[in-house]
Amino acid sequence: MGIRILKGGMLTTVQDMGRTGYQSQGFSVAGVMDIKSFHIANLLLDNPENEAVLEFTLIGPTLEFTSETIIAITGGDFSPTINGEKAPMYTAIYMKKGDILKFGSARTGSRGYIAFSSYLKIPVVMGSRCTNMKSGIGGFKGRKLMDGDYINFRIKRRYLPFFLSRHLEPEDFDQDKVTLRVVMGPQDHRFSKQGIETFLNEEFTVTSQFDRMGCRLEGPFIAPKTTSDMISDGIAFGSIQVPSHGKPIILLADRQTTGGYAKIATVASVDIPKLVQRKTDHKIRFTAITVEEAQRLYLEAERELDEMRRLIHQPCKEVLECRITAKRISGLFPQ
Repeated sequence: MGIRILKGGMLTTVQDMGRTGYQSQGFSVAGVMDIKSFHIANLLLDNPENEAVLEFTLIGPTLEFTSETIIAITGGDFSPTINGEKAPMYTAIYMKKGDILKFGSARTGSRGYIAFSSYLKIPVVMGSRCTNMKSGIGGFKGRKLMDGDYINFRIKRRYLPFFLSRHLEPEDFDQDKVTLRVVMGPQDHRFSKQGIETFLNEEFTVTSQFDRMGCRLEGPFIAPKTTSDMISDGIAFGSIQVPSHGKPIILLADRQTTGGYAKIATVASVDIPKLVQRKTDHKIRFTAITVEEAQRLYLEAERELDEMRRLIHQPCKEVLECRITAKRISGLFPQ
């Protein structure tokens, strides 16, 4: 009762919101890259907020279902198919025993997510089911999924109320230019006035050095006052380091716990999903906001999720109309 991995894709791992509380011991948080797509996938299935999902990058996996369950696919468009037929995204989908779910390469975005109503049977390690590949802990044997792997389900859950209402509009990731809102600091004082102006006014390009640990950007030199080297301190998700070569590196889910380069700014949490869905050669600009503005944006994002939850927990208008019409004609449907 679970899923068989027929093809693992480029990088498919089990992820949740991450392993918090262990950075002081050298363990990175890890967890999902695109927290919004993750939350929507679980929301569509009424899963717990932190239920583990599969995250895949650039080329998706092929899965065989050995029992019935309900899934939701979010994130970038990887042209999913079920038994060769196009599969919907951002929708609750009933999967039968023997069904084959196949993904191609990313048409839009760069990362996709699959949530399961039956929950993946993955052990909790230090409070999380997420995969930390650098430490080799968590997830499925501490590594990415490979051809032939098998993951069981924890429960049998094959019914959801308001099933036909469980559909949301897909996110639009197909854009090669994006502006990221950032909170300046904590070491922006280490950069010259010209360096700050360059950072906030020039365009940067996503390079091929872009993985779960970080995203290296190419662009104009960001000048420090003297040097960007410093005593190591903690690194947050979205911290933007600028080493001596003057090119920014944005630290992501699998980032190191500390670093010795000055951090000019930190990407607002609500904009990290836009960043991690970029591809090589996409363009990025930065604009500064205050901590208070970042907090307001976060609360707006939470309200947006609440509205999504409301939308999927109501009778589908079209279905009700069809039932009423059918009842009038044949009397077969109960009120």
